[in-house]
Amino acid sequence: MTNLTQIKLGKNGPLVSKLGLGCMRMSPVWGGSKNDETESIATIQSALDNGINFINTGDFYGAGHNELLLGKAIKGRRDDAFISVKFGAVFYNGQWIGLDLRPMSIKNFINYSLVRLGIETIDLYQPCRLDDSVPVEDVIGTIADLIKEGKVRHLGVSEITAAQLKQANSVYPVTALEIGYSLADRQIENDLLPTARELGIGVVAFANTAEGLLSGEMKAPLTADDYHLHFSRFQGENLIKNLEKVEVLKQLANDKGYTPTQLAIAWVNAQGEQIMPLVSMSRRTRLPENIQAMEISFSPEEMDLLNTNFSIGSILGGTYLQR
Repeated sequence: MTNLTQIKLGKNGPLVSKLGLGCMRMSPVWGGSKNDETESIATIQSALDNGINFINTGDFYGAGHNELLLGKAIKGRRDDAFISVKFGAVFYNGQWIGLDLRPMSIKNFINYSLVRLGIETIDLYQPCRLDDSVPVEDVIGTIADLIKEGKVRHLGVSEITAAQLKQANSVYPVTALEIGYSLADRQIENDLLPTARELGIGVVAFANTAEGLLSGEMKAPLTADDYHLHFSRFQGENLIKNLEKVEVLKQLANDKGYTPTQLAIAWVNAQGEQIMPLVSMSRRTRLPENIQAMEISFSPEEMDLLNTNFSIGSILGGTYLQR
């Protein structure tokens, strides 16, 4: 078993592993085919065996398929896992059709989640986003009620603004903020990250490789059917210029004897004790390299090189993270 560092999730939160496992890729969210369920379950169990106890899912990942999968994986070992669940997204035929954050719906969603997961309490429950359709006070207040009822232990939020974070925290203490964060997407450093730090809220950082941009494996141009082409970052000259930036990461990774993906995760990990890299995996073979990434350190010169090359705004074009 690997001795992964544990951190407090937020100022007054529970102890969790510094590395989190994202389960989204184990289920078809955007209409694709399912992965091998046996391998997915084995990946979750192997992660738990190696000290990764923070497991992230969403009730809309594969229309409940992901929660059922996770329920099978943690059966008989509930105490080994800290379960984080997102809710609120509505999909139909593999297509996003909106958010449903009504209190009545939240109370319905959680009952289905608890049954699919086979547990009595969800450790961290969070709306996947917030919009203006339902007052923030009503959304957060409903989760606060679920905490009082014993169906939820901690409140989380995801993909929101600094103003929304302050508002949510004023209704009920927020334990964790889930947000995209990487060398290529550093916009949260302007106000959202400082706000989370000020309020003592833990940060669960996903998309550490910026949808594969930082993996060192992407090449221009992309094939016509590549989903990345929906975003301007991966189109035409933008992609060419952005991949030139990635060459710096690739060279440094080569010099240090690691992969660009490992360095991308390590950079996120190095941004603070309150920040947890949340890495999506669906195969056991990915675990050793991602766990090893948590042991990588940077010299001041190396960190300065990365921060300068990937300064805020240096990556051209946007993704869904810049809504």
